[in-house]
Amino acid sequence: MDISEEAYFQERLDHQINWYDNKSSRSQKLYKLLRGIVIVLSASIPLFVGFISDFKFWETIVSVIGVIIVVIEGSLGLTKYHEHWIEYRSICEMLRHEKYMYLTRTGVYDIDNPFKALVERVESIISKENLNWASLNNNQNGGN
Repeated sequence: MDISEEAYFQERLDHQINWYDNKSSRSQKLYKLLRGIVIVLSASIPLFVGFISDFKFWETIVSVIGVIIVVIEGSLGLTKYHEHWIEYRSICEMLRHEKYMYLTRTGVYDIDNPFKALVERVESIISKENLNWASLNNNQNGGN
């Protein structure tokens, strides 16, 4: 398949950069939101415990807060928002780096056919991420 440089940038490279950028931003926001909720709820427990002797319904409130904290922590462990945020940001920045090195024809792109090198390097970055994702999902599903 013969694809032009412009088409590759629009259909593949820029698309992948935007995808990883959006996924990284979303994972960061969700991670910080959930982590912030855990911090606030955890800090509220000692405050509410002081009211238990006066009002018995505070026992239920403190118990519910504890359950919410456990559920959020468990979901953070399962969803791996923090890990995805870091990984997606890293891949996004690697792809941007390759793009700008190519556009300025510096480093490995200071050669006769830099477009071929760009495609090979970009596809290698994307392929490694896809292999890592498949391996991680396979391991999480018990090898099934």
